[in-house]
Amino acid sequence: MSRAAFEARFPDEAACGRHLVERRWPEGFVCPHCRNRRGWRLRRPRPTFQCAGCRKQTSVTAGTVMHRSHLPLRTWLFAAHIVTSHSNGISALQLQAQLGLGSYETAWFLLHRLRRAMVDPDRRLLQDLVEIDETELPYRRKHDPLDHGRGRGRSAVGKMRLAGAVELSPAGEPRRIRLASIADFSAPTLTAFVDGAAAPGAKVITDGWRGYADLPRHEHVPKTIGEMAAHVVMKAVHRVFANLKRWALGTFHGFRRAHLRRYLDEFVFRWNRRRHTRAAFDSLLGLATRLTPATYRDVVDQRV
Repeated sequence: MSRAAFEARFPDEAACGRHLVERRWPEGFVCPHCRNRRGWRLRRPRPTFQCAGCRKQTSVTAGTVMHRSHLPLRTWLFAAHIVTSHSNGISALQLQAQLGLGSYETAWFLLHRLRRAMVDPDRRLLQDLVEIDETELPYRRKHDPLDHGRGRGRSAVGKMRLAGAVELSPAGEPRRIRLASIADFSAPTLTAFVDGAAAPGAKVITDGWRGYADLPRHEHVPKTIGEMAAHVVMKAVHRVFANLKRWALGTFHGFRRAHLRRYLDEFVFRWNRRRHTRAAFDSLLGLATRLTPATYRDVVDQRV
């Protein structure tokens, strides 16, 4: 959706409200308190319904990631449009400028709440053939220079450990992915990641690292690399890692450790919808209306 198309589709608050109602209750209003389907709309600036059963009132944003937000609905939808239409993502500083917000903290909180909505709680595990590996990323602290922390070796100092999984088509082309921050490269940690990423019975391809030695729920196909470059043998997962590292440096000048999970969620959301970008906007809004709210303190303290 182009900027002009967005302006035509959502010219005012009323249009934005109608769209959010459709995304939250596609089959008609359902009371979040008693699950009753009968109710009526009240005359409020923001779409609000009163349940015919328990008589409680519910606005279209109540109990969602937009809960108790004082920002106009159009600002929320415009932010979702910007986030999903920028192929390389956008920083909070850039979003603040695009939306004309007076506070960086407001833009940062808005962006992180949208990132929370980039994970579908009902998403399917990766199927059939899954390539899995691990890597490390340098992290940037608040006052570090923007030199990208180009460290070498396997030292954990200044680095974040990641595990990645790529679902492959029968022709070997990458489809969906999963990424997660991990504490170490031990067998319990990697086995837990594999179990959380790949469906039971899927064929899992690894580089033969001993941390993958025991995968009882999957068919394990280790590919011992030896002196050969890992990206030659396991092309798909290393392509994902390379794109992630370029994205981290180009958009954010390096990730911060504190909110790594949300950055990984955003990258996975973008990758998995790279061929369906037109649907990404509605997909993000649909998830945003289904998730429970979080406060600024929740996000800062990483409690959600």
